[in-house]
Parts: sequence; C-alpha cells; structure tokens
Amino acid sequence: MNAPPIPLEAASTPPPAARARVVRDALGVGFAVGLSGFAFGVTAAGAGLTVGQTCALSLLVFTGASQFALVSAMGAGGNPFAAAAGAFFLGTRNAFYGLRLSQLLRLPRALRPLAAQWVIDETSAVALAQRDRYSARLGFTVTGATLYVLWNLTTLVGVLGASAIGDPNAWGLDAAGPAVFLALLAPMVKGRTERAVAALAVLLALGFLPLLPAGVPVLIAALSAPLVLAATGRGRRRNPAPENPPKPDEPPTADGLTTTDTSREPSR
Repeated sequence: MNAPPIPLEAASTPPPAARARVVRDALGVGFAVGLSGFAFGVTAAGAGLTVGQTCALSLLVFTGASQFALVSAMGAGGNPFAAAAGAFFLGTRNAFYGLRLSQLLRLPRALRPLAAQWVIDETSAVALAQRDRYSARLGFTVTGATLYVLWNLTTLVGVLGASAIGDPNAWGLDAAGPAVFLALLAPMVKGRTERAVAALAVLLALGFLPLLPAGVPVLIAALSAPLVLAATGRGRRRNPAPENPPKPDEPPTADGLTTTDTSREPSR
C-alpha cells in the first residue's frame, strides 16, 4: 500500500540544492519580465502621462496587462474612465490567483495585505509550480521582490529616456515576459487534459484577438479549463469504468466471481 501524501504543513524544509533551484528560477522570471518595465515607461510617456503618474501606476497597480491596457487606451484617445474600467477588468484575474495562493502559502495575517500587492501572473506561476509550501513561499517572495523592484526601476528609466529609447518592440522587450511565462508553464503540460486545455486556449485567444481589445482574448482563453473539464466529466459519466473488472485470464463464474475468487472461498 502506498503511503499517503505528506501534507504541505508537514513537509520538511527542502535541501539546499532544491532551494537554490527555486531561487534561480524565481530570479530568472523576475529579471526577464522586469525588463518589460522599459516598454511600459516608453508607452506611458507616449500616451502623455507624466513621470509621477507613470511611476505611481507601477508602484500601486503593479500588474503589467492592466497598466498597458490603461495607457494604450489613453494614448489612442479613449475615455480615461473607460480605460480604467478595462484595466480593472483585466486585473480581476489576480483575485482568482489570490484564492488559490491563500490556501497554498498560508501566510500570517499581518503579511497578507503586503503579499496581495505581489499576486500577479508570474508570482502565481512560480509558486504553484512548487511541490511544498516552503518552496512555494520562497518562489513567491523572490519572484515578487525581484520583479517589483526591477519593474519600477525600468519604468522610471523608460519614461525618462523615452525619446532616446525609441520603439520598445525593436528591442524585443515586449516578448520577454510572455516567453519566460511559456517556458515556465511548458513542463506542467503533461497529460491529455492539460494538452487539451492549452490547445483550446490558443484557439480561443487567436480567434478573438482581431475582434476584441488587447488583453480580453486572454481572459476568454481562460474558459478553456472549465470547458475541457466539463467535457471530460460528461464523458466519464457516460462511460463509467467497471469497479472490479475481471482479469483477462480469469473468466467470471456464474455467480459473478472469478476463478481466483472462488478458490479463495472457505469450505463450508
């Protein structure tokens, strides 16, 4: 009989090599994605935001998709309230991350308001990829701290040097974050269900990309998970597996028992 899985609370501290791996991965994500702050600073300056407004967004909002959606809409001449509403809508996904991370990290109450500021795509992905609570906390903290500091520093440099930097797409900074995020999630796509969810998410995102504002197709793609799970559950209900199927070399007897079962019955 297999031993029951060790609860996260009872898991021992991982060895130094495992902790070093978590720190290495977290630093890689933080540095790679943090460079995107250059692109945001340049975009915000082009949209007419001041240095103070741009830096305040990175310090207080700290969620790249919402920040880019806000400044892009304002740069295109959109209504500030409508732009803020779209940014808020994109940021609601972090609330769902928080529900999962609150059960995984189990942080002290005094730290939860501070940790909530760091609940974003990257910190959630790093934390959820770990096998124990200690590693999840370590990955969340290192990723959040690295990304928060670097994102704000590069935002400041980007908005101050917007005229000298030019188009951020020419530097490839806009692709750094998605590339690292995909590299982090790729090892988690193992089974048929995970592959089906990923494939459907890609189809939904690409299908709605030319029809909806930036960022919204990603939210629609998130529906792939419940859709695949619902379809999988419906298929299992229609074709339930037998509870105790007989082995191929053990044909069932008239009373439903296999030959092995009848041989084990005590004589009366």
